[in-house]
Amino acid sequence: MSRQAGRGTESKKMNSELFTLTYGALVTQLCKDYENDEDVNKQLDKMGYNIGVRLIEDFLARSNVGRCHDFRETADVISKIAFKMYLGITPSITNWSPGGDEFSLILENNPLVDFVELPDNHSSLIYSNLLCGVLRGALEMVQMAVDVKFVQDTLKGDSVTEIRMKFIRRIEDNLPAGEE
Repeated sequence: MSRQAGRGTESKKMNSELFTLTYGALVTQLCKDYENDEDVNKQLDKMGYNIGVRLIEDFLARSNVGRCHDFRETADVISKIAFKMYLGITPSITNWSPGGDEFSLILENNPLVDFVELPDNHSSLIYSNLLCGVLRGALEMVQMAVDVKFVQDTLKGDSVTEIRMKFIRRIEDNLPAGEE
């Protein structure tokens, strides 16, 4: 039995490393396909958005999380459940704005950047920008418009990776005329 228990952990580590390496190959290809880092950043965000739009259904089905009542509750679910479920980490939530509409997720360890060094000629590349798009797309599907951006990045010499999230507005469902 102890062999099987060890295989589960070993398998998750292999899956994580495979994902990290595959993601690295994707970013490398985007850097070859686009002329500048800003275009690569936009593509990563767009790809992440599309992933988030689809991922939210899986998340809601697997996590049994109900509707969040406020942005603080949403932050807790993102940090303690979503990141843990998909990336195996639990970022800390800090730097709340006085109005409670903005906070930071601090990733002590970003699994996407394992085995990565940014070349000097890609200093404005936001390597993990896919995460911003995923968060934006998933939250849009649950009627929350948010702005998500990287503020600090360990790949650029910062001590931690910081993602800043700002609540913009609640998205109202627009039903076609006559279907109210």
